[in-house]
Amino acid sequence: MSTSIKHNDAPLEARSIITKPRRGTKVRRQRVKAAWLFLAPMLVALTLVAGWPLVRTFFLSFTDASLSDLGAANLIGFENYLIYEDGRWYGVLADPIWWRSVWNTVYFSVVSVSLEVIFGVIVALILNAEFKGRVIVRAAVLIPWAIPTIVSAQMWAWMLNDQFGIINHLLMNVGIIDNPIAWTASATYSMWAVIMVDVWKTIPFVALLVLAALQMLPKDCYEAAEVDGIHPLRVFFKVTLPLITPALMVAVIFRLLDALRVFDVIYVLTSNSTSTMSMSVYARQQLVEFQDVGYGSAASTLLFLIIALATIAYLYLGRKQIQLGGD
Repeated sequence: MSTSIKHNDAPLEARSIITKPRRGTKVRRQRVKAAWLFLAPMLVALTLVAGWPLVRTFFLSFTDASLSDLGAANLIGFENYLIYEDGRWYGVLADPIWWRSVWNTVYFSVVSVSLEVIFGVIVALILNAEFKGRVIVRAAVLIPWAIPTIVSAQMWAWMLNDQFGIINHLLMNVGIIDNPIAWTASATYSMWAVIMVDVWKTIPFVALLVLAALQMLPKDCYEAAEVDGIHPLRVFFKVTLPLITPALMVAVIFRLLDALRVFDVIYVLTSNSTSTMSMSVYARQQLVEFQDVGYGSAASTLLFLIIALATIAYLYLGRKQIQLGGD
């Protein structure tokens, strides 16, 4: 008897595999090709606008380029990053002000983003409730986000001024403080002043994303929880929070990217003060004020690497958390 299996004698599953053609392969290739064609203009523009400056900055970080004469730049290797000479270390990585700016940026990012997420969720829950004038309140909440950062930072700089600022005036009238406080000039309060301004500015962004997620949640689970008499706090932590976690992740990653490269709000409020100097302010000082393009480019390259590593780490941990939650 022949050991070969005829097509009709094969099991049903095997026959389906044998006879089923590879449908959609050609269509799939056409769709991928069309997608690349549509994406090509954007990729070219992105390469010109972002890719080329990034590559040029990376190249200049290995030179002694000066702002006064970029054409006379010479390759010096890693001297702008770190070099040991005459018994001492030099370069960005050996500069204590750079490491202070790194710490300031990380501290600012963690505290401000955490506060923005907490207050953003609270605001979103309030705006999601049914009450009269909800449309007006929603529009009013977006005003801080609509104001340009430079404008809002300068506005807060006037209000926080120790001579004529309204903040000191109000606090002294209610008896909280006895003397005016230089909020943006004091090493003790300047970082918290910057964080407060940034949180006020960006809470609407987080609230808007969370509100969109809240409005897409199913109503039946909340009705069942209400019938069963489950406490609202337990419903929030067991039902609402897990369901809006993807929206929160999007909000956090966008805000984290903004916070790590923060420049405008810090520079307007405190200028080049080392107590609040961020990595972007440090790089700007080297590039513009000291006109050391090579050194400033090295600082900018390190800033890019830190942001890239932070983003990759956050996305990896977030994906792992979602996978564990799904399992």
